[in-house]
Amino acid sequence: MTSTDGRQKWLTVAEELAAALRVDAAERDRLGAEPSAEVGALRRSGLLGVGDWATQQAVTRVVGAADANVGHLLGYHYLQVWRSGLFDNPNSQTGDNLFSAGLFWAGVSNPLDAALELRPVDGGYEVTGRKTFATGASVADRLVVSATDTETGDKITFTLDAKADGITYAGDWDNIGQRLTASGGVVFDHVHVPADQVLGAHDDSSPRLSLAALGFQLVLAQLYVAMAEGALAEAAQYTRTTTRPWFLSGVDTATADPYILGTYGELVADAQAAGLLADHASDRLDQASRRGADLTRTERAETAAAISSAKVVATKVANQTTSRVFELCGARATAAGYAFDRFWRNARTLTLHDPVSYKAREVGAYHLTGEHAPFTGYS
Repeated sequence: MTSTDGRQKWLTVAEELAAALRVDAAERDRLGAEPSAEVGALRRSGLLGVGDWATQQAVTRVVGAADANVGHLLGYHYLQVWRSGLFDNPNSQTGDNLFSAGLFWAGVSNPLDAALELRPVDGGYEVTGRKTFATGASVADRLVVSATDTETGDKITFTLDAKADGITYAGDWDNIGQRLTASGGVVFDHVHVPADQVLGAHDDSSPRLSLAALGFQLVLAQLYVAMAEGALAEAAQYTRTTTRPWFLSGVDTATADPYILGTYGELVADAQAAGLLADHASDRLDQASRRGADLTRTERAETAAAISSAKVVATKVANQTTSRVFELCGARATAAGYAFDRFWRNARTLTLHDPVSYKAREVGAYHLTGEHAPFTGYS
């Protein structure tokens, strides 16, 4: 646990980094380069080494509001280190130990892309294949990877040096949003996996190991909230300084227009509600993780429902807010130089990670019948 003073220290660091990111966020989004400089900024800030769960969630939101790309990279970094700690393997470095070196971690484990194969060899395994999406992998120091054992059919999770021989990065991420997340493909060509870097096999019956999927869903919900918060903050600054009042409003400034005030009020309230729901879900996941091997299926189901609820609301809020801020700024705000569209493009892209309708279905089924969400890579 981190003290209140310790948490405030890291929030201050995150806010300072966020202020720097805002200065050229639009230009960096336009260029769409590999986020090496952004990861370097995270490393220099010390934020990669934050070990307290609640503090991680809070700083991810702060950074994500300024630049959703960097928040995405940071949130996934925390997730990969936490995920590694779910395994009980005394022979591998897991959990808090992974933070000690200040390295940047990324994952290669898209659940629906089972294209990596592990072949047992002397001293460990050899991995071959391609993964289509791997956020942050090409700029990472270390990777957390999942692949299928060709002999047993088990899904094995292990760590690798991101620059290991035989690993190449496709650099083929060209989507409309999250353009600086280096989310392209990764190719493994007979890459050696030392035995001491194997975290363990996935156990479909283990509530504890299944928490990893819920962690991904939570980070996405937090990022959606951050996108809404970032759009509102930047729109508010524009409205205060640039937006003109409509000639029929009868007021001298846009900040006195009752329609603008009312719309901001609705959007801010929605974003605050989504944020509180995401933080509640974060607390539930933290508690579930601390239960370790004693975590029950019922407790896991309660946690899953809380996270799915947060994601349903955050998805709606992110897409609505990043679209409606244009109404609050006016037609001139659509000029390319302001790049307000990046908030919508980022939200629209990332909220399609997996269908939110299935999250709503899980919440409804749990509420009506007590049905537990299945253990999958997404629930």
